Order: sequence, then C-alpha cells, then structure tokens
Amino acid sequence: MTTTIEINKIEKSKISSVDFNNLPFGSVYSDHMFTCDYKNGEWQTPKIEPFGPISLNPSAKIFHYGQSIFEGMKAYKDADNNVMLFRPDQNWKRLNTSAKRLAIPEIPEEIFMDGLKTLLKIDSDWIPRKEGSSLYIRPFMFATGNGFHASPANEYKLIIATAPSGAYFGGKVKVLIEEKYARAANGGVGYAKAGGNYAAQFYPTQLAIEKGYNQVIWTDDNTHQFIEEAGAMNIFIRINDTLITSPTSDRILDGVTRKSILQIAEDNGIKTEVRKISVGEVIEAAKNGELKEMFGAGTAAVISPISGFGYQEEYYDLPVLENPYATKLKKLITDIQTNKTEDPYGWRVFI
Repeated sequence: MTTTIEINKIEKSKISSVDFNNLPFGSVYSDHMFTCDYKNGEWQTPKIEPFGPISLNPSAKIFHYGQSIFEGMKAYKDADNNVMLFRPDQNWKRLNTSAKRLAIPEIPEEIFMDGLKTLLKIDSDWIPRKEGSSLYIRPFMFATGNGFHASPANEYKLIIATAPSGAYFGGKVKVLIEEKYARAANGGVGYAKAGGNYAAQFYPTQLAIEKGYNQVIWTDDNTHQFIEEAGAMNIFIRINDTLITSPTSDRILDGVTRKSILQIAEDNGIKTEVRKISVGEVIEAAKNGELKEMFGAGTAAVISPISGFGYQEEYYDLPVLENPYATKLKKLITDIQTNKTEDPYGWRVFI
C-alpha cells in the first residue's frame, strides 16, 4: 500500500545559508516537515509542507495534560550519495508503544514510513556527509483537541521534522549518581518517550551541572541503590571484561542503540550481561580497579564515554584505556549506519 501524500514545497530553499562544516546539534532545520492530523476517529491525508510555525488553540490539551511523545532517528548519506536509515521499524514500534501508554491513537506503519521516506527524498540535500554528522529526525505526536476537561483529546497531530546536526556531545562527560530524585517509577511512563519524562529530568540535571557535572546517573525510585540510565541515554558499565547494562522495565527505555550494542558486542567476542547493577558494586569496582569503562548509549550521541562519576561527595576517575570498548563499539555500529561495512543484521534501510 502506498500512502497518498499532499506535497507543498518551499518556494526558495534556505540551504545555501547553512554552514555544514559547523553544525550544532538539533538547532538548524531543513526546508520541509511531514504532518498528519488525527480527526473524527481516523488519520487524515498526510502532507509535506514548508518547515515553520503551527497554530494551536490555547485550550489544546497538549498545553494542559501533556499528551506528547516523540522519537529520535538519524539519516545518513554514504560516499555514493545513498541515503540510509538505521532500524526505523524499531522507532515506529516504540512510538506506538508510547502512544498507547499516553492514550494517543497509534500511527499506521505505512503513513509513518511513507511519510518519512518521502520527506527524506525531498530534503536529501540536507543530509550531511561530514564524518560524525547526520540528519537528525524528530517524529513527534501531540494532542491538538481542545478542552479544559481532564480527559484524552479527540484530535492529534503527527509531525516529522529534520535537522542536519553535528556531534551531540564533545568529548567525555562527568556524571553524578542521583540519590534523591527519580527519573521514573514502577507503573509509570519511564519506558515511553513522553515529553514530560524529560521535563522532569531538567531540574536534577541542573543541580548536577551546578556541581561541575555534565549529566546525572539515574537510580531506582525506591532505594536509589541500583543504576538505571545515564541522563537521556541507556548506560553500559564495564567491570573487568564484562559489559553490563540494566534490563528494560516500566522505568527504563528500550533503546534502539542499546539493543544494537548488545548484539554487536556479543558477535564480536565481548561478554555482556543484562542485569541489575548496584551503586555499591560500581563503587567497589572503582576502588579495586575492576571498573574499566562507563558510557551512555542513545541515538543522538550513539556512544558517549564517561570520564568519571561522583557519589556522596566523592569523585571517581575512570581509567584511560588504550582500546576501550566504547571506541570499538561506536565504530562498529556507525560503520553499519553509514554503509562502510557489511550489515549482517539487515538494520540498514535504503531510501
């Protein structure tokens, strides 16, 4: 099935004003966006239109009850100008997982995929080819139906917008293990990419920044004794030669990069464990020299090495390794994403 999409192209592209050699992350936007409205119980005809402001009634329920979800994806261009996505089916599935949790209508696969591919074809010139750069893709859905009554909206909008972007983080990051605030709780929406999850992170992260850290390591909401996520990313911890990450749950996002790293690591002889890991175990490993690496993993940064962490007024430096797992795994995954190597998993999708 092919989706009928109304296309209204921009009169004059703004691409000539963009310095593709100095791209910030997520703040320069491409010419067009994909939109589709949900009204009268069904998805309407989708559109490609110029990127720009949208108009909403002040009573739109997004402003009052926070029905808002999003995804993060990237498009790449190889040396032959082929355009690729990385596991887009996982993003579509997770968007619908988030939608279901927030009582938002699920988006049909053909509307999402056809809209995304059409948008990328129209704005393919916006996909950077510089090493480390990509076209960041932001699909998001939110309530547009009106009313002050505390209930799900009856109208919604899906938008897919794109932004040519450089690296998310520059260099390694210092993190603070959180002892008071929690990112998510059992039975909550931590596993969904709901906007409110991230809004609630900003204050504790701001407190950590004031102490000289870049990000927060989130711990469980009940005891604050178990490591869960790193900022807005999944976290991996290497003790000796074993790479450990927390299991997904109501509180932990099922990261696409996370599951890809686990597969690639195992296939390249790196032992992995998916299990709960306590703060105490990490501290002990740091003290006796067994803690080798910690890094965050997510679409935006891919892999973000952690140089050290703080806990209870003490700071622990991580060793500088000659051949860290983080560097090896980042190269293996980005080589698949950018068509520099074989893709034995079928993750790469050409547009």
